[in-house]
Amino acid sequence: MKITPAKWRPSLSMIVVSMLIFILCLPITGIWLFRFYDSQLVRETEQELIVQAAFIEAIMVEQLEKLPPETSQRGINILKNDFKKGKSQNKYLEAQLDLTTDSVLPPREDPRPANELPDLTYLEIGKLLDPVLERAQRTTLAGFRVLDYNGTIIAGRSHVGQSLAHVYEVQKALNGSYASVIRQRISKSPKPPIYTISRGTGIRVFVTMPVIFEDHVAGVVYLSRTPSHFLRELYDQKWKIALAVLSMLLITSVIAYVFVRTIKGPIEALNARTNRISNGDKTALEPLEHHGTRELASLSEGLLSMSKKLHDRSDYINTFASHVSHELKSPLTSIQGATELLRDASDQMSEEERNKFLTNIMGDTDRLTKLLDRLRDLAEADNSDHEGVCNLAEQVDLLKLKFSKLTFKSSIPENCNVKLTAENLDIILSNLIANSKEHGAEKITINADERVETIAIQLRDDGEGISDLNRDKIFQLFFTTKRESGGTGMGLGIIQSLLTSHGGSIQHVPTETGTCFELIVPKAD
Repeated sequence: MKITPAKWRPSLSMIVVSMLIFILCLPITGIWLFRFYDSQLVRETEQELIVQAAFIEAIMVEQLEKLPPETSQRGINILKNDFKKGKSQNKYLEAQLDLTTDSVLPPREDPRPANELPDLTYLEIGKLLDPVLERAQRTTLAGFRVLDYNGTIIAGRSHVGQSLAHVYEVQKALNGSYASVIRQRISKSPKPPIYTISRGTGIRVFVTMPVIFEDHVAGVVYLSRTPSHFLRELYDQKWKIALAVLSMLLITSVIAYVFVRTIKGPIEALNARTNRISNGDKTALEPLEHHGTRELASLSEGLLSMSKKLHDRSDYINTFASHVSHELKSPLTSIQGATELLRDASDQMSEEERNKFLTNIMGDTDRLTKLLDRLRDLAEADNSDHEGVCNLAEQVDLLKLKFSKLTFKSSIPENCNVKLTAENLDIILSNLIANSKEHGAEKITINADERVETIAIQLRDDGEGISDLNRDKIFQLFFTTKRESGGTGMGLGIIQSLLTSHGGSIQHVPTETGTCFELIVPKAD
């Protein structure tokens, strides 16, 4: 017998708990996947700054248009890029920063002293823009700077008159190109450790838009703002997230409870039952109190049914072996005693005494032969062919010819087919009719009643019947009231084994006269 090798194996509970923990951790580890969301927030910030810069540029251009031509163009650098007249003002700008690919530049350098003082005309425009920029900054939280064509600050609350011409993005704007960069953000307070999982927490977006007036760079609009990041978004939605976490914990707990209730509990109970059954505890053959799923209920029913059959078979074998040894021992003892007498006192016996002992030996030998034949019939009944269908009416007609001296009366529905081979059905009915004949019956009545899945066959005779004393013993193996005439007491046992192996049964039906047996056999389609 192959034994499963002993090695460590995870329990079902361990596997399920690990899977549940993994499921709970998925949303937490998924936070790392939100890093790409920072890039989207940066783009949204850049797009907002573009819109604000476009409005400021439009206001500045409008103010430049009010100035005399000779004043508004004084000192303005000629545009060196490939802008064509009429197209630079209408160019659509779209956010282009990508936090996952663009480099994060160092913090912006401080303004430097200007090489020359800004034009008084531009300073006047700056004074006009300052209140607008201050009011907008309160709402948008963006940093605003307006520069002239030399990169000198003319509006922006502070550093007016100082230059930012040395800054990379300002240089590009002074050359007529839109520019946007990501720079490190300097914060006076340290960042919480959790901020390390987000690139969007320590940066600032800078946007420079050239002010194009009559194909010349008349100035630069310089804006900056710290973009939002997903940690801030998570914090803003903290109560909803907490509710979602609680919901997940509740759902996970429900899953765990359902698993324990429907799978783990029944499996452990079934495992405990099998251990008790293997130790010979017959009380463990009762159905489980809780089966859980349909599949476990079917498995439990199958295992307990198999165990019950094995226990019944074991009891049957023990009882059968006891009866067989008893039945074989009597004739063997008789044969042994007669043989010893013949061997020791054969010379002193008369011919008549010698023939008497030899006749006894032959009688016991015949009895043993008949008993062994019936044991073989019983073994064949236990292992008979279950595949087969026959017509009950046809078999009864054959029995009428076989027992021609008896009178038959039958009431059998048309096309009444049973799931038994013709040979097995003949063995069952022939044994019952032979028993009836041995007990003085002259008339046999056979009736059949079709049910949903079975057929009930009643076989009644007008013989001497069964006494009340023997009624409970007739299905016991080797019980017979005709032992003197060669009865083995195995006929009804063979019938019962045949019917049981086919899913049928037999029982005695009490009657005032004669004997009546009811057979339940499976119905064939």
